[in-house]
Parts: sequence; structure tokens; C-alpha cells
Amino acid sequence: MSVCVRDAAQVLRPPSDGLAYLRHDRAGELRLDGGALTAADGRIAAFEADASAAIRVDGSGCAVVPGFVDAHTHLPFAGWRAGEYAQKVAGVPYEQISRAGGGIAASARAFAEATDDAVLAQAQALAGEMLEHGTTTFECKSGYGLSVDAELRALRLAGRLGEQTAQGTTSTALLAHAVPPGHDADSWMDAVEAMLPRVRSRTRAGALDIYVESVAFTNEHLARMGDLAQSSGLALRCHVEQFATHRSVPVALAHGARSVDHLACLHPDDVAPLAAAECAAVLLPGAELLGAEHAAPARALADAGAIAVLATDANPGTSPVVSLPLVIGIAVRRYGWSVREALLAATLNAAWVLGRSDAVGSLEVGKQADFLLLDGPVEHIPYRFGHNPVAAVFVAGHLVHVRPDAAWRIGGTA
Repeated sequence: MSVCVRDAAQVLRPPSDGLAYLRHDRAGELRLDGGALTAADGRIAAFEADASAAIRVDGSGCAVVPGFVDAHTHLPFAGWRAGEYAQKVAGVPYEQISRAGGGIAASARAFAEATDDAVLAQAQALAGEMLEHGTTTFECKSGYGLSVDAELRALRLAGRLGEQTAQGTTSTALLAHAVPPGHDADSWMDAVEAMLPRVRSRTRAGALDIYVESVAFTNEHLARMGDLAQSSGLALRCHVEQFATHRSVPVALAHGARSVDHLACLHPDDVAPLAAAECAAVLLPGAELLGAEHAAPARALADAGAIAVLATDANPGTSPVVSLPLVIGIAVRRYGWSVREALLAATLNAAWVLGRSDAVGSLEVGKQADFLLLDGPVEHIPYRFGHNPVAAVFVAGHLVHVRPDAAWRIGGTA
């Protein structure tokens, strides 16, 4: 099967091929020239038109960009927590909600009560919504199990979800998300260490994750998780500096973390070391906006040359958001980023966090043909805030979604 998009107004390409990531002080080097793209056998074949392609797409007035990569989601989960949002809008802090039995504990109860089929049905529906908004690769996390068997169940369901969606997925074992009933943080970390052989042998998990916060775990537990990740051959990821400054970033960097996520309360002295490290700063503006959190120092991180990433943080509590175009719009407005900076953060750099930038995240000959046709120039993504700009989605060269009003652009035999 071959596909050709011709006469596109913009085609987003990296400044050179073969980059694993691009530091944000170089985002302005991303190319946005007009032209064409041809894919064959699931891979990008050329940046010129092929009139004999089986599927021919009229790209006039449109942009062609890589499929979006969502590097931080909490799928699969069960149910929603709309009542907590009403509390937060009224000024109740998340920590107070959590200590009263809400937050992660509430989602853990919902997950325990839901059947596997119910969890997967909800996750599949959300994955479909993500696809319509251009997400072609996304991360899944455990973390709502809060017991050994339930965490393994969550990772098993994440693997099944990946088999049932059009998108590519990865799995992260967020084994230290909250302290389960009957444990203190130290004893739960003992349980995490004991379950790791089963995580490695029975699931697709490629990373370990931990949440450092007053209602969760400490920097000492982060250091221990880093040691466990290294000994298990897994990447280290961590939720840090969301509600308060704990100076977790130096600990994460010392243990070779692949990413530090949230960073709304990042200490100013940690900006430069993070920007110099081979560790991504994963920013979650949806959670910041909906949770009335501080904004991460995104402008400072970008200017310092960090490997910056945008993600939805899709979860039932703090960021029930699955649209990366919406997140890009928030980031451009709230962070003062350019559209190129935001697109880099939602494509190539996000793919690197997931260990997938060799295959997806940028438009390069030989890479998997995951790409989007937008209904206008890339500048319209943040400008037309709340509008879904994705007219058509291709995964591995296959047309997997087309908006009804854009169907006239697709010709040939599917």
C-alpha cells in the first residue's frame, strides 16, 4: 500500500535526519516548507509526489506533521472523579482531597470494582478519541492498583489495550504512585522490589515510575527506585515538583532518569542541570490549568536547551484531557512557546522519552509513516483554541481516521 500527500502548504521536518531528540533551543531549526510526502509499505519513502500511489491526498492549504506522541498518560483506568474537580474549583487543595480518601485512592477503588472488560472498553474509547486528535503513539501506566496483584493486572490490561488500538503503545510500571493501605512507604518499596521479577517476565513494562510528594513518596524512595530501575534494565521516570518543591530533580539526574514529569514547582537552581542532562522535562499544562497549579518554568527550560516534552497526563482526576492539540494550545499561551517548540515537544522529543524516536516522532525517509494532515497551517493549532485541527490520521501508512468534512481530499483505493 502506498500513499501520497501532494501540494501541502507545510511539511514539518527535523533540521537533519537521525536525531534521537532535539534540544529546545534549536526548535527554530525545524523545517516547515511546502511540498509532498509519499509512503510505501508502511514507511516514509520520499518527499516528492507519486501520482501512482494507491491513496492520493490533496494537501492544498494544509500542514503535514508527524503523528503526535503522548508520553505521559494514566490509561487504562476506571471511572472519573468529577466531584473532585468541583472541590478544586471551590479551592480545596488536592492534598486535602487525597488525605480524605479521594485522589489516587478513589481511582484505585474504582479500578478494583471494575471488570477487565469495563476497564478496556473505557480505555479503547479514550484511545479512539486520542486518535481523532492526532495521537498515534501513547504511553500507558499502572498506578491505580495499590497492591501487587492489582498493579500486575493494570500492566496486563495495558498490554491488551496496545493490542486492540490502532496506535502504538508503551507500558510504564508506576509502582510507587501512592502508599497502599496496610503499608508505609518503606514497606511498599520492599513489595515493589519483590514484584519486579514478575513485572519483567509477565508484562511489557519498559520503565519504572514514582510519585514524589507529601502525600506519596520521598526523595529517598526515588533514589531506591532509581537503583531498582538500573538493576532491572528499565528506564526511570518520575512525577516530581508538582505541588511543592522537594529538590527531586538532582536525585533523579544522579540516577539516570529518562524523564522528570510535572515540574510546576521546579527550583530555579535545577533548571540548568536539567537542561544540560540527557533527561527530558515532561510538562503537563493540562494538569496545571485544571488544578490551578503553578506553571512550570517552560520558557527558561527551553532557552537553556532542555529536552522538553508536552503530554496530556490523561487521568480521571487532575487532567481528564486526551487532546494533544488542546495541550499545545495551552502551552503556547501559558508558556510563551512558539508553535515549533510545542510541536517538537509533542513529537520527536516525546518519542525519545518512550524509547521510540528511532521509528516515530519525525518525518524522515525510512521511519514509520505515522503522520497527520491538518486542516490548515500549524499556527492554527493554538490560534483556533479548542478546535480539532486533525483532518486525517495515517498510522504505518494506513488511513485510520478521516474527518467527514475532509473526505473529499482522499482519492484512490483505500
